[in-house]
Amino acid sequence: MSRLIPAAERIKRARALIQKARELPAPTDSVWVDFSYAAQVKDLLQQARDLVKLIPYSPSATPEMKNEVQNIFQEADQANQELLHR
Repeated sequence: MSRLIPAAERIKRARALIQKARELPAPTDSVWVDFSYAAQVKDLLQQARDLVKLIPYSPSATPEMKNEVQNIFQEADQANQELLHR
């Protein structure tokens, strides 16, 4: 059975995944020519969202945690725009 990951750890991991997506080496020509790059970026950002998407529904989630989750969703969307929609 998998162990439970605390919400604070999930938030840290989600931020690390977003940073990892930003650090991927970008292709030299158009982003959409290199489909593997686009797929890797989308996968990392989706993993980050999936880690934190249920935190706001947890009864133990504080308002600060809920704000952090919203910030992560915004960061993931912003990273998506920056990396794939140039």
